[in-house]
Amino acid sequence: MNLARASLGLVFCIFFVVSYFTNKYVLSVLKFTYPTLFLGWQTFIGTLLIWVTAKLGWVEINGFPRSVAVSWLPGSVLFLGNIYAGSKALSILPIPFFFVLQNVSEVVFFFIVRLTLRERSSWMKIFSVNLTLISAVTLILYKPEFGPNGYMWAIIHLFCVGSYRVFQRNSKSSQLSDIEQQFINYIVSMLLLASAAHPTGDLFGALEFPFLMSYKFHSGGFASAVFGFFLLLASVNLKTGLSLTHCAIWFFMAKILASALSMFVFSMELSSVSLLCILTNHAGEALSINSDRIQIK
Repeated sequence: MNLARASLGLVFCIFFVVSYFTNKYVLSVLKFTYPTLFLGWQTFIGTLLIWVTAKLGWVEINGFPRSVAVSWLPGSVLFLGNIYAGSKALSILPIPFFFVLQNVSEVVFFFIVRLTLRERSSWMKIFSVNLTLISAVTLILYKPEFGPNGYMWAIIHLFCVGSYRVFQRNSKSSQLSDIEQQFINYIVSMLLLASAAHPTGDLFGALEFPFLMSYKFHSGGFASAVFGFFLLLASVNLKTGLSLTHCAIWFFMAKILASALSMFVFSMELSSVSLLCILTNHAGEALSINSDRIQIK
């Protein structure tokens, strides 16, 4: 049983790292900064793969009322904001910095839940939230060269991630499985991104992209969509097979692994202060997971 759980976690970590590295490669190395097309392609492939695997019986999509799907639309809009702002931020920020700011979504989640549901929190949770926030703010102040665009998009991303978690927790669409929620997210995002490709200028800008006819671009774009789908399946299996605490631990380990390996794969300057911010931020994340574990007990 422990071996099976460890296998689930390792598979998730592998797809997590590969998915982020592929996206970073297309966005930063190839410099394909046209998110409506890049994300439209990803969500199209994601929609297609979910539909095909459902037809083959590999994943389960049950029939659900239209009203349930409509009630999930705010979550789909938050999901689109999450991936759009996230791709813009990831194209500018190094992966370790990106995760430092993404972790602040836990602060957003904490304050929204605390204000709306009046839930009490332990001193460890409050301390971890402050540690995460302070380390992220310090990093922004110490490394201003990635702003305002990089940090602005990262802040939008973290607000969407935190708000999405709150919506997912409080949503009345309990009839939807994680796969069904993601299927709706992909369809809504694909349609909105397709309609925005021309007004944003991404459609014409992409036609002048120097790597448009390159096998590196096409293979990278295709791989990012496929790896994103496998990451989805791995995360769903992880949530199904493990407790919330163990899932959070594997997510934490995946981010640590991706941050560490990215320093060897992608060029970046890492000073002692920025390294301290990264370590402090992840320490706050670890404390947050531990406080949630204690609260569950």
